[in-house]
Formats: sequence, structure tokens, C-alpha cells
Amino acid sequence: MILLNGKKLALEIQSEIKKEVDLFKQASITPGLAVIMIGDDAASQVYVRKKAEACKEVGIYSVVHEMPENIKEETILNTIKLMNENSNINGILVQLPLPSHINQTKILEAIDPKKDVDGFHPFNIGRLVLNLDSFVPCTPLGIMKIFEEYKINLEGKNVCIVGASNIVGKPMLALLLNANATVDICHIYTKNLKNHTKRADIVIIGVGKAGLITEDMVKDDAIVIDIGINRLENGKISGDVDFENVSKKCSYITPVPGGVGPMTIAMLLSNTLKATKL
Repeated sequence: MILLNGKKLALEIQSEIKKEVDLFKQASITPGLAVIMIGDDAASQVYVRKKAEACKEVGIYSVVHEMPENIKEETILNTIKLMNENSNINGILVQLPLPSHINQTKILEAIDPKKDVDGFHPFNIGRLVLNLDSFVPCTPLGIMKIFEEYKINLEGKNVCIVGASNIVGKPMLALLLNANATVDICHIYTKNLKNHTKRADIVIIGVGKAGLITEDMVKDDAIVIDIGINRLENGKISGDVDFENVSKKCSYITPVPGGVGPMTIAMLLSNTLKATKL
């Protein structure tokens, strides 16, 4: 069993990004990222802080617009408009989830597609599905980078994605199809999940349910990518996979923490650099 060390790979990628950012700065250009965070969700605050710290480490200018839970939709849209028009801001992201009174689709569509470093704008999702150059959502892109780093050939592989979200599952599906894999995507209404995961050469899961994937649900030498992050009652962090037992059967597996999470942030920095080049 080989651990897919996303933390190590992310640090290597961030080192290369810093070199490119330094070159931009020599030309008096500083890549800029704007984050809009609404409300005081604890998990969102942690993610935003980590993103800001990563930006600082590589030399990307970042600004966080913190807004109260009861903010008006119009105020958010006005802020996005200002960021779209600000030439010092190359990337814009809105931290999800949003409060229930805010129309998420409307907010995400307001972002200039050329500054959509989260890759959630329908313009970029459409180009991704058609296998055209676009901004790709950071978590699926990070997973593809892990496959590339460990020379895992996806062509002809049977892949089971567990979780069909717009943020991870659906863009992951498009990336895998573009890489000529055969893809099975499961969700909350899927019957007998084990029938799907057991057949897969690669299982990718991100649903936020600790220990959902157990040893009997994967075949020998499977590759398992665990996107889930769950805090257990004892305070420890766990993924969606029963790591201790599933890892005994795997050829490759991502740890939690230290697997996909660091790659998500690295890809955000990479997308911000790409937006600066554009």
C-alpha cells in the first residue's frame, strides 16, 4: 500500500508557484485574490484562513470581504462587480455554503469567468465538460494532479465516484471522462452502494460521512481517494473511509488529513496564477 501524500506534493507545487509569482513581481505585477465570506460558519473560517496563509507564503496578495449572515444579496453582487472591475484582483471566490436567503447560482454567475478561480461558473463548467481549457474546481483538479504525480493511468479504469455535488462529484466526472476512464457516479439515492464500489478500480468519495466506505466495499488493490473531512467525538479528524481496515486492501490511498485537502489549496493558488497570466 502506497500513501498518496498530497501534503508533500502541494508544498512542491506551491514552491513552483512562488517562483512564478516572484517573476511577476519583478515586472511590477502582484497576483491578487479576493475572497467573499458570509456569516460565521466555523469550517468556512478555517478554510478562508488557510487560503489567506497560503497566499501569503507564495506572495499572492489576498483580501477577505467578511459579511454578516443577514447581508443583502444586492450588497454581495455589488462587491463582486467591484472586484470584477478591479485590475489588481485576478481571482475571485465566494466561500460556500451561503445563507439560505442568498441565491447561490445568481452569486456565482456574477463572477467574471476569467476571474472564476473556483471554477464554479457555468461558463467554465461547460468548457470543462467539452474538454476545453477552463478554470477547473480545485478539489477535482488536485486529485488529477495526484494521479499524475503517482503515474496512475486512468485510461480504461473503472472509477466509482461517491457524491454528486456541483463542487466535486460532477466536475470530477467530467475530468475522468476526459481522461478516458469509465465512470460510475453514486449519490444519496443510489441503491446498494457496495455493488458499485466493489467493482471499481478507483473509488473517490466525498460526502461527509465518517467511515462510510468499509473494507468489504472495495476490491483488492483498489485505489481510494478520500475527500471527506469529519471531526469525530474524540476531536480527531477522519475521512469518509475506514482508513485502518480499507488501507490493508489498497494499492494506493489518500490519508486524512494530508491527502486531498492541501492539494485543494494548492490548486486555488495555481488557478489564481493562471488568471493573472490571462
